[in-house]
Amino acid sequence: MDTHTDGPDTSGLRARAVSGPGTLDRLHERLVAAASRDGLLDVAYTNVDTPVGSLLLAATGSGLVRVAFESEDHELVLDTLAGRFGPRVLRAPARLDHAARELDEYFAGTRTRFDLPLDLALSRGFRQLVQRRLADIEYGDTWSYARVARLVGSPGAVRAVGTACATNPLPIVLPCHRVLRADGTLGGYAGGPARKSALLALEARGRTRAPSGDPG
Repeated sequence: MDTHTDGPDTSGLRARAVSGPGTLDRLHERLVAAASRDGLLDVAYTNVDTPVGSLLLAATGSGLVRVAFESEDHELVLDTLAGRFGPRVLRAPARLDHAARELDEYFAGTRTRFDLPLDLALSRGFRQLVQRRLADIEYGDTWSYARVARLVGSPGAVRAVGTACATNPLPIVLPCHRVLRADGTLGGYAGGPARKSALLALEARGRTRAPSGDPG
């Protein structure tokens, strides 16, 4: 007499256990942790929601390397970063927590200066010189392109200053939105004129209520 009886088919349950909700996230976290531990993570990135839309934040081991608006096409930006730094580009929000928190504080009006390690490898020469100087423009203040040109020692290079601002890989953090034309009009901006205007308006409001010291 055949006493064998088939038990319940659990193959589907096993499959769902392996690929159930949260499993891929956990596997991804392990991949990121392993890549970071072994020095195999070229670029970490995340997306944050802000009053000026979704921002892509990306960092190398040296620091924040890219802030990109939606209008710049985040996928294209990531492809460019992969070509520049290497193909191991992974979503790793924890690596960008500090930058994301400082941006939250900036948009809340409680931070007037960023305190982040930066990687300026995406720029060089005159452009990098200009972009470094942008950090000297105080919150809520504006400079003209001509003033920036004079301060970097090239008073005739107003157009080149405009190009350096337009190609700034770290907008908001290096505040190219604070640079205007000599007549006070906006000039160009990677995020578009509406975002540039919004950032200036935010700082005009925040300047009246900003604390004397920024949160750490």
